[in-house]
Amino acid sequence: MTTPRIKTTVVGSYPFPDWLGVLPSEQAVIDATRVVLHTQEQAGIDLICDGELYRFDVDHPETNGMIEYFVKPMGGVRAGVRFDELVVYRSQPSTKFRTRPPAVVDGPVTAGTLDLPQACTRAKKLTDRPFKFTLTGPHMLAKMLYDVHYKDVRKLTLAIADVLAEQVKHCDAEVIQVDEANLPGSPEEWQWAAEAMNRVLDAVKTVPAVHLCFGNYGGQSIQKGTWGQLMGYLNALHVDHIVMETAHRPADELAVFKDLRPEIGFGLGVVDIKATEVETADQIARAIERAEKVLGAERIKYIHPDCGFWMLKRNIADGKIRALVTGRDLHEGRA
Repeated sequence: MTTPRIKTTVVGSYPFPDWLGVLPSEQAVIDATRVVLHTQEQAGIDLICDGELYRFDVDHPETNGMIEYFVKPMGGVRAGVRFDELVVYRSQPSTKFRTRPPAVVDGPVTAGTLDLPQACTRAKKLTDRPFKFTLTGPHMLAKMLYDVHYKDVRKLTLAIADVLAEQVKHCDAEVIQVDEANLPGSPEEWQWAAEAMNRVLDAVKTVPAVHLCFGNYGGQSIQKGTWGQLMGYLNALHVDHIVMETAHRPADELAVFKDLRPEIGFGLGVVDIKATEVETADQIARAIERAEKVLGAERIKYIHPDCGFWMLKRNIADGKIRALVTGRDLHEGRA
């Protein structure tokens, strides 16, 4: 069979198996990662991910470890948060969906004991398929922290970007994807957010990608805004392709991506992870068809879910994964 024109991928996270939460261990995480990778392999996903189980944290299921895993090992960061710091943090509108910061920045940020290359290598060894490694971006990490050192979110973001850049420089995966789920709610910060993101992307030795969404906190959107407000940001990225939330967005919003630089590959979200109904192959195929009518034939490089699957039940996530492939194949006449 010919190589598909549109590739299928996942955004990153997968619902961790119940047995992993009951008896977590390093070996259990490896075993669970095998399950996640094999699920995608069986479904025929072209670019697979480890389900982000490398950052599994039974104490932080509400954020899938996407913040704590990265910041707590860093130097210049402390986990203990004083009550007076909690009071100030809880008064900030940008973090109202959290009751406490993941950590406090009280010195110059360094890598500390963070070791993303080891996590990437461990997962990549478990598959012979094209593999994508994901990490949380500098803007989101900086916005979630309580900062008493830099006292300037731009400076903190750039410092974190430098730490992440040094990490991804040593990561070996076919695609390195950096995730930003906070920026869509603060589009006015796009210029320095792009500066920070590009420091990370420029360090990627393989294929750099960026995922953006409006948040996925227990199946709820956190940020408000539009993609049109971030076209300057998207066009400034030093990136191979972007991975966008579009299935859960207004249909007419897709037209804003006509202004995306043509050399940036477009990733179309065709699976709504905030809905428990599993899409049919026909629904996926029609979503691709509608997008191509708006953006032009052959503009779409990838199809994928809007965001990660971590908050869904495994049987629902698995059904949505299979639908990605069957829907793409139907669209391309491969079914």
